[in-house]
Amino acid sequence: MNIPANLKYTKEHEWISLDGDIATIGITDFAQKELGDIVFVEVETVGQQLGAQEVFGTVEAVKTVSDLYLPVAGTILELNADLAAEPEAVNSDPYGNGWMVKVKVDSIADVEALLDADAYQNLIG
Repeated sequence: MNIPANLKYTKEHEWISLDGDIATIGITDFAQKELGDIVFVEVETVGQQLGAQEVFGTVEAVKTVSDLYLPVAGTILELNADLAAEPEAVNSDPYGNGWMVKVKVDSIADVEALLDADAYQNLIG
């Protein structure tokens, strides 16, 4: 299982990478394996201010649709437009080309409070 040490994680299986006050967010390797083949990613919250744990979109796999939860409060700045044509990037490269949104984070402290790689590994076993 790929769990990069430089990222933070949520119990809902999202990952977050911070650059200044801009966060890149996607779902973890564990999550994409559990979902199976991703066929569609829908995010209709670009430009919106959302709280932590609010739904920012959905990911559709062959067998299920799952909500995507924002790890921290902030404003959705950008959707990974490449996912419209290549949603399978979430499966093949969840921490790279499979990222989902970029967010302007309200409080950097919220990011620091998330799970580190070791804690996430313990969560998923």
